[in-house]
Amino acid sequence: MHTGEIIANVESKHRSREFIDLLKRLDAHYPADDVIRVVLDNHSAHISKETMAYLASRPGRFEYVHTPKHGSWLNLIECAFSKTTRTFLRHIRVSSKEELKERILKGIAEFNEIPASLRWRKFDLGLV
Repeated sequence: MHTGEIIANVESKHRSREFIDLLKRLDAHYPADDVIRVVLDNHSAHISKETMAYLASRPGRFEYVHTPKHGSWLNLIECAFSKTTRTFLRHIRVSSKEELKERILKGIAEFNEIPASLRWRKFDLGLV
């Protein structure tokens, strides 16, 4: 969020192992002393035994911020998906899931060449 860079995993499934792979990529990407806040919905992969075991192996590294089910501020990711479909996925035909994945990752790489960071004016983590 701070840099505007999108770090993406394109997977056909959304299980704990794919989510842990994403957490590992985030962990490797950011400086070791940073706390990484991950904005999440309430998907079971985010709180599974496997995910909790990984998080326990990295104490203090990740901080979860769960979105409310009615959260209109989810529009942030919806805007990214909209831009994706309006730009590099518009009117395409692909012959395989792998080709679609390659196309998505190529488009995200293009977005990241000129990242657009978001600055929330009001953001309450609910931490006291």
